[in-house]
Amino acid sequence: MTLGYDKPLYLLPFDHRRSYVIDMFDFKLPLSKQQHDQVSASKWVIYEGFQQALQSGVPNDVAGVLVDEEYGAEVLRDARQRGFVTALSTERSGSNEFELEYGASFATHIEAFDPTFAKVLVRYNPEADRASNRRQAGRLRQLSDYCRRSRRRFMFELLVPATVAQLARVTGDKTTYDQHVRPALMDAAIRELQDAGIEPDVWKIEGLAQRVDCERIIATVRRDGRDAVGCIVLGRGADAMMVRQWLATAASVTGFIGFAVGRTTFWDAVAGFRAQTLTRTAAVAQIARRLNEWMDIFDTGRTSRLVGSEDVAAGKL
Repeated sequence: MTLGYDKPLYLLPFDHRRSYVIDMFDFKLPLSKQQHDQVSASKWVIYEGFQQALQSGVPNDVAGVLVDEEYGAEVLRDARQRGFVTALSTERSGSNEFELEYGASFATHIEAFDPTFAKVLVRYNPEADRASNRRQAGRLRQLSDYCRRSRRRFMFELLVPATVAQLARVTGDKTTYDQHVRPALMDAAIRELQDAGIEPDVWKIEGLAQRVDCERIIATVRRDGRDAVGCIVLGRGADAMMVRQWLATAASVTGFIGFAVGRTTFWDAVAGFRAQTLTRTAAVAQIARRLNEWMDIFDTGRTSRLVGSEDVAAGKL
């Protein structure tokens, strides 16, 4: 069973690799050493933005970074030394079917960085290819079992991309899919993965527009004695308005403990810095402002929920 994790958790994820290298830098793989160093240096700019955001008074044990070993090793080491929450990505970047980045050697790489969380990103649609889902579940069970044995916390980023048939049922409207089809599929996916013996401490999930869907997901991730399991909302590169809605909705529901919003936080700032339309100082400040905005939104929603619960318990409402 899970260890669980139910205290606030505000993550800045910048473990993007293949898409980041291609879309931000227009590099072709494999990279030269000079290109690799440029990508790694840009991740340090993001990390500086994270640190600047924390000057607003957010405790180190609440805020953290999700980074990859390939380009963010030094960030991971520094963040751990400073007492921040750290999450290390373990999946192979750019693969539609989940595979461990370092195969059978995955545990050695996790132990070298000793992160707070070992994290996976998985595309899993319960109505998609069943054989692929079974293969993914088998690999994920290896990682989940390792985390349980080593008492290491496990974070699971679940993406539920639409199948061709599912999109056809909503005439190709991805917004309709997100609002009216995806929530039930997410719920079914989580149940299947749990039944396969995969036990995350934190589920990192795509944003939900309706409070009732958030409540349904929490009921599922906490079913059958998983009472301390938490959920955080991922940003999915959405525009700021959508992220604000997702955060406010999630914050109002017990069990949603925070967020992990990456590209919406840092992409424009890093792009501006690379194009020399922003100084390094301005890029860092822009990242910090965005991260502080997400923290403020979630804190406001969470505080309102907690005050409301206390008032109900005291008979004031």
